[in-house]
Amino acid sequence: MFSDFLKSLSILKKFLFINLIIFLIIGSFAFLYISNVKPNLIKNKTSKHIQIIDNTIEHILRLNIKFEEEDIRRFLFSTRFLFQNLDRVILFDNQFNLVGDTDTLDLDPRSFSNRLDIVQLEILNEEISNKIIETKNINKEKTVSLKDILTNYSWSKDYGKPFTFIQEGYDQFLLTTVKNVTLEGVNIGYLAISENANDVKSAIDERKTFILRTAIFIVIVIFIFSFVLNRYFLKPIKSLVEYTKIIKEKSRKKTNINELKGRNDELGTLSNSLEDMTNELQKRISHAENFSTDLVHEIRNPLTSLKSASEILHETDDQSQRKKLINILNHDVQRIERLITDYSQMLKDEVALSKEKMKRINLKLIIRSVVDDFNSIYETKRGIKIILNDLSNQEEYFINGIENRIEQIIANLLDNSISFSDDNKKILVEVSKDDKNNIILRVIDEGKGLKESNTKKIFDRFYSNRPDNFGEHSGLGLNIVKNLVDLHGATISAANNTGQKGANVEIIFPKSQT
Repeated sequence: MFSDFLKSLSILKKFLFINLIIFLIIGSFAFLYISNVKPNLIKNKTSKHIQIIDNTIEHILRLNIKFEEEDIRRFLFSTRFLFQNLDRVILFDNQFNLVGDTDTLDLDPRSFSNRLDIVQLEILNEEISNKIIETKNINKEKTVSLKDILTNYSWSKDYGKPFTFIQEGYDQFLLTTVKNVTLEGVNIGYLAISENANDVKSAIDERKTFILRTAIFIVIVIFIFSFVLNRYFLKPIKSLVEYTKIIKEKSRKKTNINELKGRNDELGTLSNSLEDMTNELQKRISHAENFSTDLVHEIRNPLTSLKSASEILHETDDQSQRKKLINILNHDVQRIERLITDYSQMLKDEVALSKEKMKRINLKLIIRSVVDDFNSIYETKRGIKIILNDLSNQEEYFINGIENRIEQIIANLLDNSISFSDDNKKILVEVSKDDKNNIILRVIDEGKGLKESNTKKIFDRFYSNRPDNFGEHSGLGLNIVKNLVDLHGATISAANNTGQKGANVEIIFPKSQT
């Protein structure tokens, strides 16, 4: 259920949601830490108080000090240096009457004189007996007096054990520990130690402030990172997704992919690759649609001829006419068969081309091999001689290409030249280099030449200027050559020969990159 919810969120929302979960987990640990810091710090203070209380009670019992004002005063006076590190030590008798307070020793220098005993005690009684101390119990929050605390302590189950409470104000954090004093099992009084523990409050405040600042800092960092993530990464990705939807739905809606293409990072590269892929896909779709349309048109013509010839053949008894019609039927069937065969081969070639890799090959060796094969067929059959003319006889011609595709280019060019040539003619194949070390391949024939002023048309599918025996050809040969030449990064052109009959086709291959 949770995974489904997470999958339904956008990347930004997932990022914020996960950060929120982490933030809450860290916040919970921080809250537990703060909650435990205060009790631990108070516990450390209290343990010191208890140690001092136990030592003081031991001294009182050992010296047989009575919980009377004069005895306690003498005890405090004689041991005043023992309490100099404490803020305050207070002693009460069994009736909760104040009998001693170190604050009086600190405040009144006359407390160190034996002649002022009565004055000191009177001040002590007058100052403390009516004083209400606001305290906050470590477990309960309420305002009570010190006498109330001692009364509750005397009736509590913790009676006989040290009891700690705190007094907390705006600028004050008093920690007070009380314990009863017993002699031979009888309670004789109470001892309280009070310390200004502002360091505890400061430590807690510092930790709270640190955690609060850290939390604010983390929130700001997450906000900035989320802003950067959304603006510079997620929005561009969203635009790319929108772009793919527009392509899929064939919508005319505009996108900002051109802005993304200008980026110098991976998203810019991805945008350019995506657009190139889309353009290539659209080009292939358009190519397939146009080719299918042309193929249907080309097949319709021989089908129409087949239909007409078959109808006439069925109605005529003239043997010469029937023979002529049978030749037409045979011619049209060959045409349709060649169209289907070449079309199937083109589809196979397109699939194969996507898997084949180019390598460094010697063009002259491939040309010689194809020329020898054609000579072995057509020199005997039609008396056509194909001559390889190497303008630099000792030089090799290396290009980057696919060997069997280069063979296909040369074979289609020779096949096209032979179809337009009369018997006992010559076809010249030249290979050379230009001043930039590009490799030039020319196929020159003595045929009828090109009729079109725009010679680029001969590389179109189903070129209309066909030889008389065009039933042996599909009209796709030069178009296949053009596609393969483009694949190799080369250029192809055609022109009529100057001063003689025939045409020549020229291909310029870029030099091999070693």
